[in-house]
Amino acid sequence: MTKEFIEFKKERDLGSIINDAFKFIRLEGKQFFLTILKIAAIPIVIAVAAMLYYMTSITQLGAEEINGFGGMIMSALIMMVAYLIAFVFINLAGMHYIKSYIDNKGRVDIYEVQNNTRERFWSFTGFGFLSGLLMFISVLLCVFPMFYTWTVLSLGASILVFENESATSTIGRCFSFIKGHFWETLGVILVVSLLVGVLGYVFQIPAMIYQIIQMGIGIGNDDPTEVFSLFSDPIYLILNVISIVGQLMFYSITLITNVFLYFDINEQKNLTGTIETIDNIGR
Repeated sequence: MTKEFIEFKKERDLGSIINDAFKFIRLEGKQFFLTILKIAAIPIVIAVAAMLYYMTSITQLGAEEINGFGGMIMSALIMMVAYLIAFVFINLAGMHYIKSYIDNKGRVDIYEVQNNTRERFWSFTGFGFLSGLLMFISVLLCVFPMFYTWTVLSLGASILVFENESATSTIGRCFSFIKGHFWETLGVILVVSLLVGVLGYVFQIPAMIYQIIQMGIGIGNDDPTEVFSLFSDPIYLILNVISIVGQLMFYSITLITNVFLYFDINEQKNLTGTIETIDNIGR
């Protein structure tokens, strides 16, 4: 039986974007997640290990106050870097999976995805750094510039991958690409962010409940620093790992909807999908 192919290069409204994102996950989810896991496995493991290291370092804030605080700051920095690297690999692997899916009409070349992910690592990292810098400046200025910049840069990853742009040219392209479609883009990313946030929050509930119970038990303890021992509790650490994995899984919804949104706007501007369909008639 021929596998159903989802056409990305066409116009969609908000409902269609969300529905087709879940449809894509239903049809391609297994191979999609396995491919991301295969490519980003080492960065994800390092990120999880860095998170565990950070949480256990918090327990050193008791008797060794100064040394413990220094260790916590260092472990926090290590965790941030590890998370950023994992985030880059997950994004690139997911984006290039979809690109291969589109280019090959539903047949994904895993080796192509791997090679492109590695080749574009520094470009994506550079774009992430520049985006973070612009967001920081926007936050310093006011709330509205922050929302404007966030919206404009939200499709940067898609532009970088599907238009094969460099980090710096992607930033400029974001502003021209979003022109005339700002409110449409803001509406989609707000709804999707809220949806993904609620779904991802479900994975945090077990760890939060366990944390509340353990902190309630420790309230009557004579040593107030005993509360930090929670961060070295194996059960609590396992629940946090599950929470992180679950949130990463649901983040893929944001990634996929952003690609659908990119092609929706691109189709409205350039009719790329329509032109390709016309060219393919009679072939």
